[in-house]
Amino acid sequence: MVPTVDGESLLAALDKLARIGAIEGGGCARLALSDEDKAGRDLVVRWMKALGLEVRVDAIGNVVGLRAGREDLPPVMTGSHIDTVRTGGRYDGNYGVLAGLEVIRALNTARITTRRPIAVAFFTNEEGARFQPDMMGSLVYAGGLGLNEAYAAADKDGVSVGDELRRIGYLGAARPGAIRPHAFIELHIEQGPLLDEEKVRIGVVESVQGISWTEYTVTGVSNHAGTTPMRLRRDAGYLAASVNLFARKLAREMGGHQVATVGALSLRPNLINVVPNRAVFTLDLRNTDEQRLREAEARVAAHVAEVAGEERLEVETKVLARFEPVIFDSALVDRVEHHARTLSLDTRRMPSGAGHDAQMMQRLCPAAMIFVPSVAGLSHNVKEHTEPADLIAGAQVLLNLLLDVAEGG
Repeated sequence: MVPTVDGESLLAALDKLARIGAIEGGGCARLALSDEDKAGRDLVVRWMKALGLEVRVDAIGNVVGLRAGREDLPPVMTGSHIDTVRTGGRYDGNYGVLAGLEVIRALNTARITTRRPIAVAFFTNEEGARFQPDMMGSLVYAGGLGLNEAYAAADKDGVSVGDELRRIGYLGAARPGAIRPHAFIELHIEQGPLLDEEKVRIGVVESVQGISWTEYTVTGVSNHAGTTPMRLRRDAGYLAASVNLFARKLAREMGGHQVATVGALSLRPNLINVVPNRAVFTLDLRNTDEQRLREAEARVAAHVAEVAGEERLEVETKVLARFEPVIFDSALVDRVEHHARTLSLDTRRMPSGAGHDAQMMQRLCPAAMIFVPSVAGLSHNVKEHTEPADLIAGAQVLLNLLLDVAEGG
Protein backbone atom coordinates (compact mmCIF):
# COMPACT_ATOMS: atom_id res chain seq x y z
CA MET A 1 0.00 0.00 0.00
CA VAL A 2 1.37 3.42 -0.99
CA PRO A 3 1.86 5.76 2.00
CA THR A 4 0.10 9.12 2.19
CA VAL A 5 1.64 12.56 2.51
CA ASP A 6 0.79 14.39 5.74
CA GLY A 7 -0.82 17.51 4.30
CA GLU A 8 -1.02 19.34 7.62
CA SER A 9 2.68 18.82 8.20
CA LEU A 10 3.51 20.15 4.72
CA LEU A 11 1.39 23.28 5.16
CA ALA A 12 2.84 23.92 8.63
CA ALA A 13 6.40 23.61 7.32
CA LEU A 14 5.68 26.04 4.48
CA ASP A 15 4.24 28.50 6.99
CA LYS A 16 7.19 28.21 9.36
CA LEU A 17 9.81 28.67 6.63
CA ALA A 18 7.84 31.65 5.28
CA ARG A 19 8.28 33.45 8.60
CA ILE A 20 12.02 33.71 7.93
CA GLY A 21 12.51 36.84 5.86
CA ALA A 22 8.78 37.58 6.02
CA ILE A 23 7.73 40.85 4.39
CA GLU A 24 4.50 42.81 4.31
CA GLY A 25 1.72 41.19 2.34
CA GLY A 26 2.62 37.59 3.20
CA GLY A 27 5.72 37.22 1.04
CA CYS A 28 9.37 36.46 1.71
CA ALA A 29 12.74 38.11 1.08
CA ARG A 30 15.55 35.57 1.47
CA LEU A 31 18.15 36.62 -1.07
CA ALA A 32 20.82 34.01 -1.70
CA LEU A 33 23.52 33.80 0.99
CA SER A 34 21.97 36.58 3.07
CA ASP A 35 21.39 36.30 6.82
CA GLU A 36 17.80 35.32 6.07
CA ASP A 37 18.96 32.61 3.67
CA LYS A 38 21.29 31.26 6.34
CA ALA A 39 18.41 31.11 8.84
CA GLY A 40 16.23 29.30 6.31
CA ARG A 41 19.03 26.88 5.50
CA ASP A 42 19.64 26.16 9.16
CA LEU A 43 15.97 25.38 9.72
CA VAL A 44 15.67 23.03 6.74
CA VAL A 45 18.91 21.25 7.68
CA ARG A 46 17.52 20.69 11.20
CA TRP A 47 14.39 19.18 9.64
CA MET A 48 16.51 16.95 7.41
CA LYS A 49 18.49 15.64 10.35
CA ALA A 50 15.32 15.09 12.41
CA LEU A 51 14.07 12.83 9.62
CA GLY A 52 17.26 10.77 9.79
CA LEU A 53 18.82 12.06 6.58
CA GLU A 54 22.58 12.16 6.13
CA VAL A 55 23.23 15.82 5.32
CA ARG A 56 26.04 16.87 3.00
CA VAL A 57 26.99 20.45 2.06
CA ASP A 58 29.12 20.94 -1.03
CA ALA A 59 31.61 23.61 -2.02
CA ILE A 60 28.99 25.87 -3.62
CA GLY A 61 26.63 25.53 -0.64
CA ASN A 62 24.18 23.03 -2.14
CA VAL A 63 22.64 20.87 0.59
CA VAL A 64 21.70 17.22 0.02
CA GLY A 65 19.91 15.03 2.57
CA LEU A 66 20.33 11.33 1.78
CA ARG A 67 18.07 8.47 2.91
CA ALA A 68 19.72 5.07 2.51
CA GLY A 69 18.18 2.39 0.32
CA ARG A 70 18.30 -1.38 0.46
CA GLU A 71 21.05 -1.30 -2.15
CA ASP A 72 24.02 1.02 -2.57
CA LEU A 73 22.86 2.56 -5.86
CA PRO A 74 22.70 6.09 -7.26
CA PRO A 75 19.78 7.80 -5.53
CA VAL A 76 16.58 9.21 -6.88
CA MET A 77 16.80 12.92 -6.09
CA THR A 78 14.14 15.55 -5.60
CA GLY A 79 14.31 19.15 -4.44
CA SER A 80 14.51 22.76 -5.54
CA HIS A 81 15.67 25.94 -3.76
CA ILE A 82 14.81 28.08 -0.73
CA ASP A 83 16.27 31.45 -1.80
CA THR A 84 13.76 34.02 -3.04
CA VAL A 85 13.63 37.26 -4.98
CA ARG A 86 13.36 40.47 -2.95
CA THR A 87 9.56 40.47 -3.11
CA GLY A 88 8.96 36.73 -3.36
CA GLY A 89 6.18 34.44 -2.27
CA ARG A 90 6.19 31.53 0.15
CA TYR A 91 5.90 28.66 -2.36
CA ASP A 92 8.42 29.30 -5.15
CA GLY A 93 11.18 26.73 -4.64
CA ASN A 94 10.33 26.11 -0.99
CA TYR A 95 7.39 23.88 -1.89
CA GLY A 96 9.54 21.41 -3.83
CA VAL A 97 12.06 21.08 -1.01
CA LEU A 98 9.55 20.73 1.82
CA ALA A 99 7.34 18.34 -0.17
CA GLY A 100 10.45 16.20 -0.62
CA LEU A 101 10.89 16.11 3.15
CA GLU A 102 7.25 15.10 3.56
CA VAL A 103 7.90 12.19 1.20
CA ILE A 104 10.69 11.10 3.54
CA ARG A 105 8.41 11.51 6.56
CA ALA A 106 5.74 9.35 4.91
CA LEU A 107 8.24 6.61 4.08
CA ASN A 108 9.63 6.72 7.61
CA THR A 109 6.14 6.47 9.12
CA ALA A 110 5.28 3.53 6.86
CA ARG A 111 8.69 1.94 7.61
CA ILE A 112 9.44 1.57 3.92
CA THR A 113 13.05 1.28 2.78
CA THR A 114 13.27 1.74 -0.96
CA ARG A 115 15.64 -0.21 -3.19
CA ARG A 116 17.47 2.93 -4.26
CA PRO A 117 18.38 5.72 -1.84
CA ILE A 118 16.28 8.89 -2.00
CA ALA A 119 17.88 12.32 -1.76
CA VAL A 120 16.29 15.70 -1.05
CA ALA A 121 18.33 18.73 -2.15
CA PHE A 122 18.21 22.48 -2.14
CA PHE A 123 20.50 24.42 -4.43
CA THR A 124 22.30 27.73 -3.97
CA ASN A 125 21.21 30.96 -5.68
CA GLU A 126 18.56 29.53 -7.97
CA GLU A 127 16.84 32.87 -8.38
CA GLY A 128 19.81 34.90 -9.57
CA ALA A 129 18.27 37.91 -7.83
CA ARG A 130 21.50 38.72 -5.99
CA PHE A 131 24.19 36.91 -7.99
CA GLN A 132 24.31 35.91 -11.65
CA PRO A 133 23.87 33.50 -13.27
CA ASP A 134 20.66 32.15 -11.86
CA MET A 135 20.46 28.42 -11.06
CA MET A 136 24.09 28.79 -10.01
CA GLY A 137 24.24 25.94 -7.51
CA SER A 138 22.69 23.33 -9.78
CA LEU A 139 24.77 24.58 -12.73
CA VAL A 140 27.95 24.05 -10.71
CA TYR A 141 26.59 20.69 -9.52
CA ALA A 142 26.06 19.59 -13.13
CA GLY A 143 29.52 20.75 -14.20
CA GLY A 144 28.37 23.71 -16.30
CA LEU A 145 30.11 26.39 -14.22
CA GLY A 146 33.47 26.25 -12.44
CA LEU A 147 33.75 26.87 -8.72
CA ASN A 148 36.19 29.75 -9.05
CA GLU A 149 33.95 31.51 -11.52
CA ALA A 150 30.97 31.02 -9.23
CA TYR A 151 32.92 32.24 -6.19
CA ALA A 152 33.91 35.42 -8.06
CA ALA A 153 30.33 36.41 -8.93
CA ALA A 154 29.49 39.57 -6.99
CA ASP A 155 26.31 41.42 -6.07
CA LYS A 156 25.68 45.11 -6.75
CA ASP A 157 27.66 46.01 -3.62
CA GLY A 158 30.70 44.03 -4.77
CA VAL A 159 30.23 41.20 -2.24
CA SER A 160 31.24 37.84 -3.72
CA VAL A 161 29.61 34.43 -3.57
CA GLY A 162 32.76 32.90 -2.12
CA ASP A 163 32.95 35.41 0.72
CA GLU A 164 29.28 35.04 1.57
CA LEU A 165 29.43 31.24 1.60
CA ARG A 166 32.25 31.48 4.15
CA ARG A 167 30.48 34.12 6.19
CA ILE A 168 27.24 32.16 6.63
CA GLY A 169 29.03 28.84 7.16
CA TYR A 170 27.89 27.04 4.03
CA LEU A 171 31.17 26.63 2.16
CA GLY A 172 30.98 22.85 2.37
CA ALA A 173 33.64 20.19 1.91
CA ALA A 174 31.80 17.92 -0.52
CA ARG A 175 32.56 18.10 -4.24
CA PRO A 176 29.57 19.40 -6.23
CA GLY A 177 28.11 16.56 -8.24
CA ALA A 178 29.76 13.88 -6.11
CA ILE A 179 26.32 12.30 -5.72
CA ARG A 180 25.24 11.58 -9.29
CA PRO A 181 21.50 10.83 -9.23
CA HIS A 182 19.74 8.02 -11.02
CA ALA A 183 16.96 10.54 -11.77
CA PHE A 184 15.92 14.02 -10.65
CA ILE A 185 12.29 15.10 -10.13
CA GLU A 186 11.33 18.64 -9.17
CA LEU A 187 7.93 19.63 -7.83
CA HIS A 188 7.11 23.32 -8.26
CA ILE A 189 4.30 25.82 -8.52
CA GLU A 190 3.62 26.75 -12.15
CA GLN A 191 4.33 30.47 -11.69
CA GLY A 192 2.02 31.10 -14.64
CA PRO A 193 -1.74 31.20 -15.28
CA LEU A 194 -2.46 28.18 -17.48
CA LEU A 195 -3.32 25.50 -14.90
CA ASP A 196 -5.41 27.91 -12.86
CA GLU A 197 -7.27 29.25 -15.91
CA GLU A 198 -8.01 25.76 -17.22
CA LYS A 199 -8.75 24.29 -13.76
CA VAL A 200 -6.17 21.52 -14.27
CA ARG A 201 -4.58 20.06 -11.13
CA ILE A 202 -1.19 18.82 -12.40
CA GLY A 203 1.16 20.20 -15.01
CA VAL A 204 3.31 17.58 -16.72
CA VAL A 205 6.39 19.57 -17.72
CA GLU A 206 8.03 18.45 -20.94
CA SER A 207 10.61 21.22 -21.40
CA VAL A 208 12.08 24.47 -20.09
CA GLN A 209 12.46 27.62 -22.17
CA GLY A 210 15.88 28.87 -23.16
CA ILE A 211 16.97 31.98 -21.28
CA SER A 212 19.03 34.95 -22.43
CA TRP A 213 19.90 37.66 -19.88
CA THR A 214 21.88 40.69 -21.09
CA GLU A 215 22.91 43.87 -19.29
CA TYR A 216 23.42 47.00 -21.38
CA THR A 217 25.47 50.01 -20.27
CA VAL A 218 24.83 53.02 -22.50
CA THR A 219 26.95 56.18 -22.41
CA GLY A 220 25.80 59.49 -23.87
CA VAL A 221 26.18 63.17 -22.92
CA SER A 222 24.32 65.07 -20.19
CA ASN A 223 22.77 68.31 -21.30
CA HIS A 224 20.02 70.78 -20.48
CA ALA A 225 16.56 69.37 -21.14
CA GLY A 226 15.18 72.72 -22.19
CA THR A 227 17.92 74.22 -24.34
CA THR A 228 19.29 71.19 -26.21
CA PRO A 229 17.58 70.64 -29.59
CA MET A 230 16.39 67.08 -30.15
CA ARG A 231 18.69 66.70 -33.18
CA LEU A 232 21.78 67.39 -31.01
CA ARG A 233 20.97 65.05 -28.15
CA ARG A 234 23.02 62.00 -27.19
CA ASP A 235 20.38 60.55 -24.90
CA ALA A 236 21.27 57.28 -23.17
CA GLY A 237 17.75 57.02 -21.76
CA TYR A 238 16.25 57.13 -25.23
CA LEU A 239 18.06 53.93 -26.24
CA ALA A 240 16.89 52.16 -23.08
CA ALA A 241 13.29 53.20 -23.77
CA SER A 242 13.49 52.19 -27.42
CA VAL A 243 14.77 48.71 -26.55
CA ASN A 244 11.93 48.24 -24.08
CA LEU A 245 9.36 49.09 -26.75
CA PHE A 246 11.16 47.16 -29.50
CA ALA A 247 11.43 44.00 -27.38
CA ARG A 248 7.72 44.04 -26.55
CA LYS A 249 6.81 44.53 -30.21
CA LEU A 250 9.24 41.80 -31.25
CA ALA A 251 7.78 39.27 -28.82
CA ARG A 252 4.27 39.94 -30.09
CA GLU A 253 5.39 39.69 -33.70
CA MET A 254 7.28 36.41 -33.20
CA GLY A 255 4.45 34.89 -31.19
CA GLY A 256 4.62 31.34 -29.88
CA HIS A 257 6.54 31.12 -26.62
CA GLN A 258 8.70 34.20 -27.24
CA VAL A 259 8.72 36.62 -24.30
CA ALA A 260 10.82 39.72 -23.57
CA THR A 261 11.24 41.85 -20.44
CA VAL A 262 13.26 44.91 -19.52
CA GLY A 263 13.29 44.27 -15.78
CA ALA A 264 15.91 46.63 -14.37
CA LEU A 265 16.69 50.20 -15.44
CA SER A 266 18.73 53.03 -13.96
CA LEU A 267 19.50 56.44 -15.42
CA ARG A 268 22.19 58.98 -14.56
CA PRO A 269 22.00 61.70 -13.37
CA ASN A 270 18.30 60.78 -12.99
CA LEU A 271 17.06 64.36 -12.90
CA ILE A 272 13.87 65.67 -14.48
CA ASN A 273 15.56 68.47 -16.41
CA VAL A 274 18.76 66.74 -17.56
CA VAL A 275 19.29 64.53 -20.62
CA PRO A 276 20.65 61.23 -19.23
CA ASN A 277 24.31 60.53 -19.95
CA ARG A 278 24.17 56.93 -18.75
CA ALA A 279 21.61 54.15 -18.78
CA VAL A 280 22.03 50.64 -17.41
CA PHE A 281 19.28 48.16 -18.14
CA THR A 282 18.65 44.43 -18.48
CA LEU A 283 16.83 42.43 -21.11
CA ASP A 284 15.39 38.96 -20.46
CA LEU A 285 14.54 36.99 -23.62
CA ARG A 286 13.05 33.46 -23.50
CA ASN A 287 11.82 30.90 -26.01
CA THR A 288 11.29 27.15 -26.12
CA ASP A 289 13.01 27.08 -29.55
CA GLU A 290 16.75 27.78 -29.61
CA GLN A 291 16.78 29.07 -33.19
CA ARG A 292 13.92 31.45 -32.47
CA LEU A 293 15.70 32.65 -29.34
CA ARG A 294 18.83 33.36 -31.37
CA GLU A 295 16.70 35.24 -33.89
CA ALA A 296 15.29 37.43 -31.11
CA GLU A 297 18.79 38.11 -29.76
CA ALA A 298 20.08 39.07 -33.22
CA ARG A 299 17.16 41.40 -33.94
CA VAL A 300 17.55 43.18 -30.61
CA ALA A 301 21.29 43.54 -31.21
CA ALA A 302 20.63 45.08 -34.63
CA HIS A 303 18.14 47.52 -33.12
CA VAL A 304 20.58 48.56 -30.39
CA ALA A 305 23.32 49.15 -32.96
CA GLU A 306 20.98 51.21 -35.17
CA VAL A 307 19.75 53.50 -32.39
CA ALA A 308 23.21 53.86 -30.87
CA GLY A 309 24.52 54.98 -34.24
CA GLU A 310 21.75 57.49 -34.78
CA GLU A 311 22.10 58.89 -31.26
CA ARG A 312 25.94 58.71 -31.19
CA LEU A 313 25.99 56.53 -28.08
CA GLU A 314 28.48 54.01 -26.77
CA VAL A 315 27.07 50.66 -25.69
CA GLU A 316 28.66 47.89 -23.64
CA THR A 317 26.91 44.53 -23.29
CA LYS A 318 27.39 41.87 -20.65
CA VAL A 319 25.83 38.42 -20.83
CA LEU A 320 24.49 37.61 -17.36
CA ALA A 321 23.07 34.19 -18.22
CA ARG A 322 22.51 32.12 -21.36
CA PHE A 323 20.88 28.69 -21.30
CA GLU A 324 19.52 26.74 -24.23
CA PRO A 325 16.05 25.17 -24.01
CA VAL A 326 15.95 21.78 -22.26
CA ILE A 327 13.80 18.78 -23.17
CA PHE A 328 13.10 16.51 -20.21
CA ASP A 329 13.40 12.72 -20.29
CA SER A 330 10.31 11.45 -22.12
CA ALA A 331 9.98 8.20 -20.16
CA LEU A 332 10.13 10.05 -16.84
CA VAL A 333 7.65 12.65 -18.09
CA ASP A 334 5.27 9.82 -19.01
CA ARG A 335 5.58 8.45 -15.46
CA VAL A 336 4.63 11.83 -14.01
CA GLU A 337 1.47 11.79 -16.11
CA HIS A 338 0.72 8.17 -15.19
CA HIS A 339 0.92 8.76 -11.44
CA ALA A 340 -1.19 11.91 -11.61
CA ARG A 341 -3.91 10.11 -13.55
CA THR A 342 -3.76 7.12 -11.19
CA LEU A 343 -4.76 9.58 -8.46
CA SER A 344 -7.63 10.81 -10.69
CA LEU A 345 -5.93 14.19 -11.16
CA ASP A 346 -6.38 15.83 -14.54
CA THR A 347 -3.17 16.81 -16.31
CA ARG A 348 -1.79 19.19 -18.91
CA ARG A 349 1.47 18.71 -20.80
CA MET A 350 3.31 22.00 -21.00
CA PRO A 351 6.67 23.78 -21.13
CA SER A 352 8.04 25.78 -18.23
CA GLY A 353 8.43 29.48 -18.85
CA ALA A 354 10.70 29.89 -15.82
CA GLY A 355 14.14 28.41 -15.34
CA HIS A 356 14.55 25.64 -12.77
CA ASP A 357 17.26 23.50 -11.21
CA ALA A 358 15.81 20.48 -13.01
CA GLN A 359 16.99 21.85 -16.36
CA MET A 360 20.58 21.77 -15.06
CA MET A 361 20.20 18.32 -13.55
CA GLN A 362 19.03 16.98 -16.93
CA ARG A 363 22.71 17.28 -17.92
CA LEU A 364 23.54 14.57 -15.35
CA CYS A 365 20.55 12.24 -15.36
CA PRO A 366 16.95 11.84 -16.57
CA ALA A 367 14.90 14.71 -15.13
CA ALA A 368 11.26 15.80 -15.03
CA MET A 369 9.04 18.33 -13.31
CA ILE A 370 5.59 18.39 -11.74
CA PHE A 371 3.61 21.64 -11.65
CA VAL A 372 0.68 22.63 -9.46
CA PRO A 373 -1.50 25.70 -10.15
CA SER A 374 -0.58 29.27 -9.21
CA VAL A 375 -3.73 31.24 -8.45
CA ALA A 376 -4.10 34.03 -11.05
CA GLY A 377 -0.65 33.08 -12.34
CA LEU A 378 1.07 35.24 -9.70
CA SER A 379 4.65 34.49 -8.67
CA HIS A 380 7.68 36.55 -7.66
CA ASN A 381 4.94 38.45 -5.87
CA VAL A 382 3.94 38.57 -2.20
CA LYS A 383 0.41 37.49 -3.23
CA GLU A 384 1.68 34.24 -4.75
CA HIS A 385 -0.77 31.50 -3.75
CA THR A 386 -1.54 27.86 -4.41
CA GLU A 387 -4.57 26.19 -2.84
CA PRO A 388 -3.72 23.75 -0.01
CA ALA A 389 -5.52 20.90 -1.78
CA ASP A 390 -3.31 21.39 -4.84
CA LEU A 391 -0.14 21.56 -2.74
CA ILE A 392 -1.03 18.27 -1.09
CA ALA A 393 -2.06 16.63 -4.38
CA GLY A 394 1.25 17.56 -6.00
CA ALA A 395 3.18 16.19 -3.04
CA GLN A 396 1.29 12.90 -3.31
CA VAL A 397 2.14 12.62 -7.01
CA LEU A 398 5.78 13.23 -6.06
CA LEU A 399 5.68 10.55 -3.36
CA ASN A 400 4.14 7.94 -5.66
CA LEU A 401 6.57 8.74 -8.46
CA LEU A 402 9.67 8.71 -6.21
CA LEU A 403 8.61 5.40 -4.71
CA ASP A 404 8.08 3.94 -8.18
CA VAL A 405 11.44 5.12 -9.52
CA ALA A 406 13.33 4.21 -6.35
CA GLU A 407 11.97 0.65 -6.45
CA GLY A 408 12.52 0.24 -10.18
CA GLY A 409 15.58 -0.49 -12.28
